[in-house]
Amino acid sequence: MVLKVSPQSAAIFKSEMENSGAEIWGRKTFDIAHAWDGHPPGTPCFIVTHTVPQEWVYEGSPFIFVTGGIESAVRQAKQAAGEKNVAICTANLLQQCLNAGLMDEIHVNLVPVLLGKGVRLFDHLQIEPMTLETIRVVAAPGVTHLGFRVVKQ
Repeated sequence: MVLKVSPQSAAIFKSEMENSGAEIWGRKTFDIAHAWDGHPPGTPCFIVTHTVPQEWVYEGSPFIFVTGGIESAVRQAKQAAGEKNVAICTANLLQQCLNAGLMDEIHVNLVPVLLGKGVRLFDHLQIEPMTLETIRVVAAPGVTHLGFRVVKQ
């Protein structure tokens, strides 16, 4: 996949890819993306699901299916990532991680487009107010890259 982005965005994406050791995606996104034709954006690629699509269960599959919930997915992804970061790649999973106290940082690439539909990023939080420390604000053409550290109380 080739993306045409500004030099500022390219530097951020390159750094994020180099520092990411595993990704966690939800089953809905997996299905919408048609399993990325067997080539997920990052590996290892953990898919949180209630039912495992058996056609993707084979030796050497690029996907690891997790039916034990977000805590299990994060635990497995951290083990696979080693010293690198684990990327939570959907709004629903981000909300689950925040509710479970599993997030260390939140990175948002804000594009000035209103879609009108979809899963809201912070819609279903069941937490007390949380303090975020700003660690990055980079304005680039067509996008603002935001980064926040979750302040643990």
